[in-house]
Amino acid sequence: MRRLLLAAAMLGTVSTAHAADMPDLPILRGGFTDGLSTTAVNWQGYYVGGQGDYGTITSKIASTINSDIQSTFVTPGPPYNWQPLAAAHSNSAGYGAFAGYNGQWDDVVLGLEANYIHGGFKSTSSSTGQTYNSSNVLVATTGTSAVVGVSDFGSLRVRAGYAWGCFLPYAFIGGGVGSQTVDRYASASPTSVLPATTFASKSKLVYGYSGGLGFDVMLVGGLFVRAEYEFQRVTSDIESNINTVRAGLGYKF
Repeated sequence: MRRLLLAAAMLGTVSTAHAADMPDLPILRGGFTDGLSTTAVNWQGYYVGGQGDYGTITSKIASTINSDIQSTFVTPGPPYNWQPLAAAHSNSAGYGAFAGYNGQWDDVVLGLEANYIHGGFKSTSSSTGQTYNSSNVLVATTGTSAVVGVSDFGSLRVRAGYAWGCFLPYAFIGGGVGSQTVDRYASASPTSVLPATTFASKSKLVYGYSGGLGFDVMLVGGLFVRAEYEFQRVTSDIESNINTVRAGLGYKF
């Protein structure tokens, strides 16, 4: 019995001494969720990224925008009954890129960003009309439409945000230029007795301004994701309002 107690005491002493000699093992850390914390992140520096968007466009076209090409249709009977056009609208998606620079003072982040979107935003308005003779018999049907497209828009933004760990909520305003195309159509049945103009198209450079809200989230290293809402107004020629939501992926150097 004494031998067993002595052996147990010796083993306990050796075990305690061995544990004391062992170095402190580091606790394993890391992984995706560590980035989504309130730990301070340095947002200062240059960054670039790509983005996609989806939204709606509404264009304020004149109700008589096609009157010039409609006047080329001639009929020997009652005049064609052309109907006016209403505001044009549609939904569409696009893609593009962004690049900018952030300056950071404590938790306040101010920056300047160049933003570009190539989209298929085309607002459409159309109408049909019917012409009757004195006997109330349908003698002609007309159709007219206008499509306003804003295919490309590049803007320069001023951003202001507040850094909260890996989150950077921000607001922005900006102005820029883009490409606007207006396609106009007219048709009548039966056809006119004289050759008629059925299509006209015009493209020009337009300007506008934008504003919105968003947030960047730092994932790992300099890699971040972005989500934002933007309101954009093209104010020259035909006024168009575009509302979009965007998602992007960027890298801060």
